[in-house]
Amino acid sequence: MVFTLDKTSGHFSPTTRYRDYAISRDLIHWESQAGTTSKSNTGKRYQNHAKEGSKIMLFSRINSDERSFYFLGAANYVKHESEMPMAITWKLDTSLPGDLYTSFAAAVA
Repeated sequence: MVFTLDKTSGHFSPTTRYRDYAISRDLIHWESQAGTTSKSNTGKRYQNHAKEGSKIMLFSRINSDERSFYFLGAANYVKHESEMPMAITWKLDTSLPGDLYTSFAAAVA
């Protein structure tokens, strides 16, 4: 999954300004596409990826002016809240380095 943290610049419409951010060095809050529910095929795929033998890989950049993304690594579904979009918490297999977590926290402050 690829996402941009700071959506104040670039071409993000009001309907695509999802709230994506680092909760901690190990947890990422990510919002799915607007139409995704927990009962949809996509929602089920997110929730059951480990049981189905697939891996979730996260890539992020701070803002849309950056051309490259940071590879955050593999992540596992922890929980979700709400629907359309689903607000999902992912646990990273490898913690974010402190300086990257600081940059990510500042991007959405």
